[in-house]
Amino acid sequence: MEIAKNTVVTLDYSVKDPDGNMIDDGHHPLVYLHGGYDGIFAVIEEALHGKQVGEKLTIKLAPEDAFGEFDEELVLVEDASLFPDNIEVGMSFERVGDNDDEEMVYRITDIADGKVVVDGNHPLAGTALIFDITVKSVRAASAEEVGHGHVHGEGGHHH
Repeated sequence: MEIAKNTVVTLDYSVKDPDGNMIDDGHHPLVYLHGGYDGIFAVIEEALHGKQVGEKLTIKLAPEDAFGEFDEELVLVEDASLFPDNIEVGMSFERVGDNDDEEMVYRITDIADGKVVVDGNHPLAGTALIFDITVKSVRAASAEEVGHGHVHGEGGHHH
C-alpha cells in the first residue's frame, strides 16, 4: 500500500541539525494520519505522498518549514520580582499574549542581576532540520481516525 490521503503511516526517523548534531534519535517511531491533518511538517508529508513501505528519504527543512525563524522580539528581559523565588534556567511557563487571545510558552534562558531573560521562540527556531526517514508501515485509517483527524491505538491517541 502506498502513502495516500487517509492512511496511517509509521516512520522510523532521526533528525539532525546541519552540523550533524543529533536532535531526535527517533527512539519511538512516528505515527501520523496522512492527508493534511497537521500531524507532521507539510514538506515531509508532501515528500512521503505516494511512497511505500521500505522507502528511505532524506529531507532537509529550512527553518520556515520547521519551527520558524528566530524572532528577537520574543526575547524579553523582565524584573525578577515578577517571578517566584524558585525559578531556574530551562523552566517553561505559559504567558497570555497582548491580545489576551493566545497563550505562548516562554523558556527562562538567563537569570542575573535581578533580571530574568525569557524566550518565546521554539528551542529549534532558526535551525534547519535534516530528517532521515524510512517508511515502516502504511495502513488504511479507520473512519473514526479520519473523523477525529488523528491516529488511534498503537502510537496514536488513546481514549
